[in-house]
Amino acid sequence: MRRGIFISLVLVIVLGIVVYLRLWAIDYTISSQDTQFIRSQFDLANKEAMDESAEWRLKYDEEVKRATMCVKELIVIKQVFEKKVEEAGDINTKLTMLQKENIGLLDRVESLNQELEGEKLKCSLRQT
Repeated sequence: MRRGIFISLVLVIVLGIVVYLRLWAIDYTISSQDTQFIRSQFDLANKEAMDESAEWRLKYDEEVKRATMCVKELIVIKQVFEKKVEEAGDINTKLTMLQKENIGLLDRVESLNQELEGEKLKCSLRQT
């Protein structure tokens, strides 16, 4: 009886080992396929990330070019504006000088008109 129990126990242990090895073999084939699938998915994701990174770098480079171009245009506009301001300052100075000269000339015309009136008065007094 002990021998029958012992043989049964050995048989159960051997069947357990066989089932375990079979399950391990199935798991190994599935996991090896999963490994390849996961690796291909990782490679695909890595490639997409590299493409996206290159795309963002291109956008960044384009924005840097646009910003540099805008800065250059602003510098040129600022230089032109400063030149116009200087010219306007020169024009204001000339205008002020011309206004003073005009006032002087108007005073001179006024005094000449008064002298002319005085001379007319003298002439009219001599004739009478």
